[in-house]
Amino acid sequence: MQQLPLTISEEWKGFMHLFKEEKYAAKKILLREGEVSKKAFYILKGCIRLWFNNDGKDVTFQFFFEDEGVSSVESFKTGQPSLFNIETIEPSVILSISKKVFFHILDSSPIIKNSIEETYFKRMIFYQKLFLSRIKDNPKKRYEDLLEHYPQILQRVPQHYIASYLGITPVSLSRIRNRN
Repeated sequence: MQQLPLTISEEWKGFMHLFKEEKYAAKKILLREGEVSKKAFYILKGCIRLWFNNDGKDVTFQFFFEDEGVSSVESFKTGQPSLFNIETIEPSVILSISKKVFFHILDSSPIIKNSIEETYFKRMIFYQKLFLSRIKDNPKKRYEDLLEHYPQILQRVPQHYIASYLGITPVSLSRIRNRN
């Protein structure tokens, strides 16, 4: 099993035996919208997207890459059905952990608990910015922000997922890219 490249990896080392390493092909659903999340994931290699179905339309709202954790937090914590799907975009190597074990780790390590809380706050700030951007920014501005802050998305994610993330059609994205 690979070593976690986190700044708190020394703290995590004592818990690594509790994780399960799994390999997935591209386009593998790890959690379906409407199911209850029983696992959290940490990406060693690959790319994952979060998306939901809106009246038959696939809406992507976040991407995750190496060295990032991902789950349906509200479902994982509360046991309620997930509001979205978690899907690999490329072949991926992922560490998974059960809910029971995850919360055991948090109870056992104040350092890890603080790190996870900090990650949640960062994620909430990200969602707040995304929400406000959808209200106040036009698609060109959203694309430019993506290009500036998250270039790895443009390099690794198929155009139709990027268009969905930006709230536009692939044709509109193509026009915006050609103008830049």
